[in-house]
Amino acid sequence: MHAFRSQTCAELTKANVGDTVRLSGWVHRVRDHGGILFIDLRDHYGITQVLCDPDSPAFADVEKVRSEWCIRIDGTVKARDESLINPKLPTGEIEVFVRDIEVLGASDELPLMVFGDQEYPEETRLKYRYLDLRREKLQNNMILRSNVVASMRRRMWDKGFNEFQTPIITASSPEGARDFLVPSRQHPGKFYALPQAPQQFKQLIMVSGYDKYFQIAPCFRDEDPRADRSPTDFYQLDLEMSFVEQQDVFDTIQPVVGGIFEEFGGGRKVDQDWPLISYRDAALWYGTDKPDLRNPIKMQVVSDHFRGSGFAIFANLLENEGTEIRAIPAPKGGSRKFCDRMNKFAQGEGLPGMGYIFWRDQGEGLEAAGPLAKNIGPERTEAIRQQLGLGLGDAAFFLGGKPSAFESVAGRARTVIGDELGLTDQDRFAFAWIVDFPMYEADEETGKIDFSHNPFSMPQGGMDALNGDPLDVLGYQYDLACNGYELISGAIRNHKPEIMFKAFELAGYGNDEVEKRFGGMVNAFKYGAPPHGGCAAGIDRIVMLLANEANIREVIMFPMNQRAEDLMMAAPSDPMNEQLRELGLRVIPQE
Repeated sequence: MHAFRSQTCAELTKANVGDTVRLSGWVHRVRDHGGILFIDLRDHYGITQVLCDPDSPAFADVEKVRSEWCIRIDGTVKARDESLINPKLPTGEIEVFVRDIEVLGASDELPLMVFGDQEYPEETRLKYRYLDLRREKLQNNMILRSNVVASMRRRMWDKGFNEFQTPIITASSPEGARDFLVPSRQHPGKFYALPQAPQQFKQLIMVSGYDKYFQIAPCFRDEDPRADRSPTDFYQLDLEMSFVEQQDVFDTIQPVVGGIFEEFGGGRKVDQDWPLISYRDAALWYGTDKPDLRNPIKMQVVSDHFRGSGFAIFANLLENEGTEIRAIPAPKGGSRKFCDRMNKFAQGEGLPGMGYIFWRDQGEGLEAAGPLAKNIGPERTEAIRQQLGLGLGDAAFFLGGKPSAFESVAGRARTVIGDELGLTDQDRFAFAWIVDFPMYEADEETGKIDFSHNPFSMPQGGMDALNGDPLDVLGYQYDLACNGYELISGAIRNHKPEIMFKAFELAGYGNDEVEKRFGGMVNAFKYGAPPHGGCAAGIDRIVMLLANEANIREVIMFPMNQRAEDLMMAAPSDPMNEQLRELGLRVIPQE
């Protein structure tokens, strides 16, 4: 017999009754039923109930074991009584009578219990992650992640892509976040960077004549943490293709991502129609460039109904350039209680409040109610109701000013309204391509022009587009949104050196700086670069959605905490003086 097991803890069935078996695993829980000891023995595959009574030569040793001890048992498979069968377990028809036991690894008192659904502080869970990972939910999440990655690889291979690995130690590259720098021992005073993405390398692979590349790529960004973002590193399905336009990339990746959600979505509906929505329309309709289309609410501009109206706040506001009033329709939200609650929400978001109108019937037909309705009169309120397509029992909320000041709050309010009124379909994955991103943005204080997204994107219209107002230039950039999260970001690349130099010039980068920072790629483009494009899909975020988790740390094996600390391995740590001397570095103490 094998030294540790003849079967796993998920394999034994009624067909094994009478067999002598050997099992190894962890003590999930111990129960004493009148002198008979029952142990739920757990391994990676499942649970088998084992028991021992005073007639067993192993009884004295079995009495000593506690939760999460790692043990080996030898025993005989017995059929359970009909009334004691557990249909929830694959092994629920049998139990194993223990004849011999060996303790493979005893356990100290546990800082967190593996059995049960107790909640523990995140700091405790991350410090003892190896115990946390034994819990059923996390076991399922990590296996889901493994299966998703395996499926991604198969799907990409089936589409004719080749998997290549790109360097982890490289040069700094602007990807919209801070680099993690790595000091060079052999070149004192100089630094490598961990790649924020394989951006330049995958483009160089296209220049090298490889038509379709992909990689399950680790990426490193020194970012502030969020529930849907790791503060240090993440993994993405990275791909690039030659001789393609934007639609070709969409047609390639949609069946891959859609197929993953169909395969692992647990029966939830996966939308087949993925609309293309311009960045400008997404901001107007949804208040975000990653809209949740499960929520049917679409915001509208209603400025004309308030110009010269009796509601002085909005009427005066509209006299300023660049201002507008937007309405958030709220079907079924027509109660003063709900309207007051949403007004409070806006105040909690830092705004003075949110105007509202709701429509009711007081026995004399449809009537508009609320402070706004009284100020602007029945004619204007009726025009608003008709524009928004609302009726009895519905409401509308209003925000005004420069869109940049209230857009994000409006987007969050739309989400809250959709959730609270039961309008958002929770059992569905809804996708949308967000396209036509602006290439540049201006700093509100200094007016300085800089890239708003990936600087390596091809501007729509090529060189001609760069000769006008930079703020009017759109890029061949695109994101895929799903249920309020950005899953994919990508672009058709700028593969022409003269257009690239001009694009960087508009953002304040001279030719010399471009050559210095991106010389490898710019030089390669001088030797016959093909048109190419691609994208990257965030694996952590995809698995988070599939696992129905709200926090990305629930689907990462060993995540950092919100302060970018690894509590389990005590990182970051102080370097030794010898290490600093080798690198020619000195740490300046923080005041």
